Amino acid sequence: MEEKQEKRFEMDMCSGPIMKKMLMFAIPLVCSSILQLLFNAADIVVVGRFAGDNSLAAVGSNTALINLLTNLFIGLSVGVNVLTGLCYGAKQEKDLTETVHTAMLLSLFSGLFLMVGGIVSAHVLLEWMQAPQEVIGLATLYLRIYFIGMPAVMVYNFGSAILRAVGDTRRPLFYLTEAGIINVILNLFFVIICRLDVAGVALATVISETVSGGLVFRCLMKEKGGIQLIPSKLHIYKDKLQKILRIGLPAGFQGIVFALSNVLIQSSVNIFGATIVAGNSAAANIEGFVYVSMNAFHQATVSFTSQNMGAGKYERINKILFCGQICAIVVGLVLGNACVIFGNPLLGVYSSSPEVIQAGLVRLRVIAATYALCGMMDVMVGSLRGIGYSIMPMIVSTIGACGLRILWLATVFQIPEFHNVRMVYYSYPVTWIVTFIAHVICFIWARRRVGKRIQPATV
Repeated sequence: MEEKQEKRFEMDMCSGPIMKKMLMFAIPLVCSSILQLLFNAADIVVVGRFAGDNSLAAVGSNTALINLLTNLFIGLSVGVNVLTGLCYGAKQEKDLTETVHTAMLLSLFSGLFLMVGGIVSAHVLLEWMQAPQEVIGLATLYLRIYFIGMPAVMVYNFGSAILRAVGDTRRPLFYLTEAGIINVILNLFFVIICRLDVAGVALATVISETVSGGLVFRCLMKEKGGIQLIPSKLHIYKDKLQKILRIGLPAGFQGIVFALSNVLIQSSVNIFGATIVAGNSAAANIEGFVYVSMNAFHQATVSFTSQNMGAGKYERINKILFCGQICAIVVGLVLGNACVIFGNPLLGVYSSSPEVIQAGLVRLRVIAATYALCGMMDVMVGSLRGIGYSIMPMIVSTIGACGLRILWLATVFQIPEFHNVRMVYYSYPVTWIVTFIAHVICFIWARRRVGKRIQPATV
């Protein structure tokens, strides 16, 4: 009876209507991702309202740097998701168990490495990013406290990747809801009552992330079957680690290069002063809600494709990609343009400064309005990873998006009449279009290779 109770959270992605199940999978994931963003949004809103624009810029300017330092390990969780989905779809219980225990021990090692590295290198990295002198001290303090919570962040991400692979996106949502409530309460308490400024919001984030990580860990311990986690059996199985790395490292490296290009863009924005930085930070945070809503369909595409690959249901791969694209495009167009239309009141939540709001609107009108292009690109990557190709989309994304973005900053942005912050933002939609087209070409080639695998079986 207890096993049946646990199974109700899982999903059979290998049969039945794809669109309906993808929406059932993605909607809790969208909510979960939004709650994760609310951790950072609550930090930014509280310091912007109760500590001032310098504190707002200090917290917001760390986003690109945090992504740079964590994306390699978040990429490894993609490898965990794909390998777990393949084993689950193929009903390989022993391989599934070994994957789970390898993944969770790897998450702990990853978190400890990030914690030490982030604390030690925070100030140097912010100087390298040309953070404004008036905010660099506050930004360093926030970053060092934030990275204390990295072990819990990695446990949550790797554990959630395992649950997503078997179709469970609801329990991570429940856990983040609890952690999100804690985060908001502690933010207000530490900043307004204790007057801890950026240290308070960082501490609140660490505590709430520890709660969400602990809940996911406990969830896996109480599971039945192949995804049950037994702490005494945590072990790195070499073959499973190699498979996770084969898929996850290219995804992580791609994330690093993307984050690096965003760090360079942040550095280009930083030269325009604290007001522009604050407006950029607020707008980027708003856009984040659009991004994670589209990205849920990227993750759905990865999970659905990998499960069907494991089960040998190759004929469903194209349908999965089509459903993922339709959902990402609709979400991107609707939410992205809603951000533009309601930009003034949305940015007003983060700051009461008219100059900061105006600076944020400049970014929204360029990036948020075209965000559907990013969703289309990501879903293509998700399908390629789901069928086992991870190096190819990494190379294409590195050259198509990141390389062109850096080239844009080194050429177009340097032209005197184009040396403004709006031209920095235009680098995003231009590179999304180019990279999407390249991924489509790669998918057509990879899909034909997958098709050849089933030819002998259909004769």
